[in-house]
Amino acid sequence: MTKRIFSGIKPSGRPHLGNYLGAMQHHVALSNDKAYESFFCVVDYHALTTIHDAKKLREYTRGIILDFLALGLNHEQAVLFIQSDVPAHAELSWILNNYISAGRLARVPTFKEKKLQHPDDVNFGLMSYAVLMAADILLYSADLVPVGIDQVPHVEIARDIAKAFNALHGETFVIPESLLHKESEKILGIDGVKKMSDRAKNSIVREEPKSHLYYMDKIKPQK
Repeated sequence: MTKRIFSGIKPSGRPHLGNYLGAMQHHVALSNDKAYESFFCVVDYHALTTIHDAKKLREYTRGIILDFLALGLNHEQAVLFIQSDVPAHAELSWILNNYISAGRLARVPTFKEKKLQHPDDVNFGLMSYAVLMAADILLYSADLVPVGIDQVPHVEIARDIAKAFNALHGETFVIPESLLHKESEKILGIDGVKKMSDRAKNSIVREEPKSHLYYMDKIKPQK
């Protein structure tokens, strides 16, 4: 029996090595595997937790699509689409918010980590990130969700929400399972400590700091 796969990639910046090793190369391989019915989504709604520049978000979203095609994703066998083109993602997310507690979401490891890293930049979208991800997965009746090890708790949220909804309203949602690529569980950034990401700013080599002489030249002498 063919298994259905759903996976998303967030357009929070230009794709880096961590995106390729941790997700994109596996998505391309799965898109060419006839054992699976694959849905791959550029999750631009998720990117709104950190990006509020519409022009940049459109640029990054288009970039992900082009990179997937350039890497050889089989768009004739797999479905590749943009999250915001399907309003049902946001609609279902709002409904599912009512089937999980705020306390449960506050205990999600990735949310706790981001809250510690950026205490002054925590919006509710970040807290309910896992609910939107649950909506993404459940909307397509996915059997399997290819994820890195840090995303497994999000799939567990989707499973819990689906079970709670089904218990109250009958068998509605498929209970998904994680499909973990162990050979690339966590790609560290150039700091050698945190997972490579745009938010952590450890995915590219930054410009070397300018010397103090550069700044001294900019100081206007007082009269």
